[in-house]
Amino acid sequence: MKKILLLGSGELGREFVISAKRLGCHVIACDSYEGAPAMQVADESCVFSMLDEQALREAISKYQPNLIVPEIEAIRTEVLLDAEEQGFEVIPSARAANLTMNRDRIRDVAVGLGVRTAKFSYAESVEDLTAHAKSIGFPVVIKPVMSSSGKGQSVAKSESDIQASWESACQGMRGDRKKVIVEEFINFEFEITLLTIRQRNGETIFCEPIGHVQERGDYQYSWQPQQMNPESLKAAQEMATKVTADLGGAGIFGVEFFVTKDEVIFSELSPRPHDTGMVTLISQNLSEFDLHARSILGLPIPSIECIEGGSAVILATKEGHHPTYLGVEDALGGKGIDVRIFGKPTTRLRRRMAVALASGPDALARARAAAAKISVH
Repeated sequence: MKKILLLGSGELGREFVISAKRLGCHVIACDSYEGAPAMQVADESCVFSMLDEQALREAISKYQPNLIVPEIEAIRTEVLLDAEEQGFEVIPSARAANLTMNRDRIRDVAVGLGVRTAKFSYAESVEDLTAHAKSIGFPVVIKPVMSSSGKGQSVAKSESDIQASWESACQGMRGDRKKVIVEEFINFEFEITLLTIRQRNGETIFCEPIGHVQERGDYQYSWQPQQMNPESLKAAQEMATKVTADLGGAGIFGVEFFVTKDEVIFSELSPRPHDTGMVTLISQNLSEFDLHARSILGLPIPSIECIEGGSAVILATKEGHHPTYLGVEDALGGKGIDVRIFGKPTTRLRRRMAVALASGPDALARARAAAAKISVH
């Protein structure tokens, strides 16, 4: 039995714990608050901030895990680098966790590998941000180098928007780096997440591309498969292979791309299951969480089968405690519909609380319709 120390215990971690426990693993779920979603299904739990260096070191020393599995970006990753040197295994690797904790570092890696990205620069003040935005040309996308679920992301259409975008980015930052990335606004036809699986004992494989729509930088709904021409798909797979090979290790990576009429452009990468990939809970024979568990445990993945699927998030509309969910019975009355409630103990405005899933024809429209029937109180 493998002992897994899960760093971060949100909804993605919850589904991963379920997959890992089905394969006989013992999971210790860690997060900064009691009762986090993954803690509710794990064997043990531990409460501390992942940015607390001493607490993170003590947790690793106490539990002596076979595998350390980050679920969030905001982690004191130098501790993971040290742990790896001491013989602990970090998934997919301590270097991957360290580089992807900040958007600037993983973007620099992609550029160094010759991967096509949007034009971008970094800023550590409003003055820097204004100068770089003018150089790139408006409109520009501005976001913290470290955040999650799109927090702090905005579009500045002119110089008059810069101050508000800077403040939004600072408010949405995680960690202690007051630094933002500013990039050209790509007029894409659609954007995809290409779930890329690096196996311990086999070649790198891919799920069918996932299309998604974001608002305020946060995913709202996704669908699989996203149709795209073979040449564009091949280009995305080649870029994903190149970047993930450089990061190393085993596990699933959520690699995001912008797809235009003429090219495929690398956007971001997460070395873990991706929020847009929650659609795979209903669209694949093996969800992204099953695939992550199998790949890090060195278990075979004979085939990944995909049917049409859609997902739509259900958001909180206000702050509160011990939420209740109305409309679930009505939502589940539709054929091929499922609802996953994450079990978060508190709400805040636009916090992701659940997801509606649908399979079969018109899956996305039916998932969105089901989500619209559910309200969080």
